[in-house]
Amino acid sequence: MERIPLTREDREILALEDGNVAGHTCKVIVVDAPSLGIEELRDGIAARLAAAPPLTRRLGGDERRGPRWVPADDFDIRRHVGAPEAQQPLSPASLRREVARLFAERLDRDRPLWRIDLLSLEGDRTALVWRIHHALADGTAAMRFATAVLLDLESSEAPARIAAPGREEGGHRRPLRALEDEVGFVEREFAGSLRRSPFDAAVGTRREVAFASVELEPLRSAAKELAAATVNDAVLAVVAGGIRRWLEHHHGSLGSVRVKVPVSLHHEGDDAANRDSFFSLAVPIGDRDPVSRLRAVRGATVPRKEAHDAEAMDSLLRELARVSPRLERFCERIQTSPRRFALTISNVRGPSCAASVLGRRVDRIHSLAEIRLRHALRVATLSFSGRLWFGFCTDPEVVEGVDEMAAGVEAEAAELVAAA
Repeated sequence: MERIPLTREDREILALEDGNVAGHTCKVIVVDAPSLGIEELRDGIAARLAAAPPLTRRLGGDERRGPRWVPADDFDIRRHVGAPEAQQPLSPASLRREVARLFAERLDRDRPLWRIDLLSLEGDRTALVWRIHHALADGTAAMRFATAVLLDLESSEAPARIAAPGREEGGHRRPLRALEDEVGFVEREFAGSLRRSPFDAAVGTRREVAFASVELEPLRSAAKELAAATVNDAVLAVVAGGIRRWLEHHHGSLGSVRVKVPVSLHHEGDDAANRDSFFSLAVPIGDRDPVSRLRAVRGATVPRKEAHDAEAMDSLLRELARVSPRLERFCERIQTSPRRFALTISNVRGPSCAASVLGRRVDRIHSLAEIRLRHALRVATLSFSGRLWFGFCTDPEVVEGVDEMAAGVEAEAAELVAAA
């Protein structure tokens, strides 16, 4: 029986889960059809599961050899794809409440760590709420699984080629960095905030979610024209603007908020469940001008990208794990401190073309990621079919009115596009 050891990243993610924090992420896929049935969906997914073997593995192992991914010999698709026995079509507000309720539930660790719930929506539509444990798949891997077993793409687009971590396209490792580069890396990535984040609080088990959407190409063009900035820069800028609007209504002004930005280190052909790193930066939110904010974000991300800070952080943590696990844990405690960063904002590339599920057109795909202890807000962005789809996850006891933040993101994006 094949037993696959969990990677360091997988084990770290499992360790984050506790009585108040779940370890899964979520994709909310809305289909323009009322007729998608549960048995049809089960049969369709079961017929394609061979293309994604990790989805039929569960946690196993022992204390001596550590956790392993092992085959789930009793795998039953009915335990992983379900629907409420009786439900009324959900309004947009009811859908958010139901997604938040499902998101707060735990996945059964005795089974493969994923589940899809089928929900009926108003307007003759259907939602698929797919929860998948982060230890099983990060954002890039989750989209790979989705295209393998669920989504039919309307073009044969191939994923962008990504160089292997720490290597250039030619296959050679990055040259060793000069001492001044290492000093700059430490100053950028280990800086802290002297002010307490508004999201720094003990989190409970309840969740609230909100969604937003922005047309991709106008925002991309505006970012390039106004600041020679990227879509990722624009995402950070408009989310910061949404936070500013929310803060003014609930907490008053704040000069900046420090953000953790995950960076995918997946390379072409890899099948890793988790392969990413991150860099951090302070995003200004005191300035009402969205163009000024975008330029400030661009000014902060350029040196981090040029110096490969995300790859350097990955190398540092791996080297510390090899040399001194105790020092590695100390470094990780620093990295997870709310004084190091206030929230995480991720951006995952999904299919640029249209997609369908069993012949029914997919209207939208929102992504959600779990919050963490003393980090009561998390923002996930997914690009799909010409739009950016935002998902906000919060503890409502700490972050009240997250739908205002989501609306603020759409308004900030509109201002940037208008400025261009």
